[in-house]
Amino acid sequence: MNGDDEEISHDMADENNRKRRNIFKEVQNLIKVQSEYVVRVFGAWKESDYLYIQMELCSDSLYNILQIKRQLFARKYDKPMNRFEYIISCKIFRQILECVQYLHELSPQIIHRDLKPENILIAVNAKNGRFIKLGDFGLATVHDKLVNYVSQNRHSSRVGDIRYMAPEVSRKDYYGHKADI
Repeated sequence: MNGDDEEISHDMADENNRKRRNIFKEVQNLIKVQSEYVVRVFGAWKESDYLYIQMELCSDSLYNILQIKRQLFARKYDKPMNRFEYIISCKIFRQILECVQYLHELSPQIIHRDLKPENILIAVNAKNGRFIKLGDFGLATVHDKLVNYVSQNRHSSRVGDIRYMAPEVSRKDYYGHKADI
């Protein structure tokens, strides 16, 4: 192996280690937030080089719903929503806000940092009319109020999908839980 091959191999190993750490962190975060607002984790185990996570079944995501919603209500691109589509959209939005509020009211608060339609999931079995749950906690972090906004720390890095990122996060400014909103 020449020096370039060794460097590529080392970079791949670093990337694999980073992915493993993120998956482990996600499992730890999900276990901390067992509630009706978050996809439930039943257990996790490692076999060979694989980590298995047994989670609540969520049949769909908001991303998929948004792809078909207009057709389901027979709405043309240039037309506004009818009242039924509007009411359903408001119910979905309300449940999303309740999920985020739940994370932000924990002690300590959790910042999801990757809220996007793909990570807003639809549960198969609704309890109390709650279908919407948050998933993918790989970028989530505990919000440390004593450190945040004061010094350079892990909360000032750019994380998440640029399409849904808060302006302060994309500028790499200091941010807190409001970045989820």
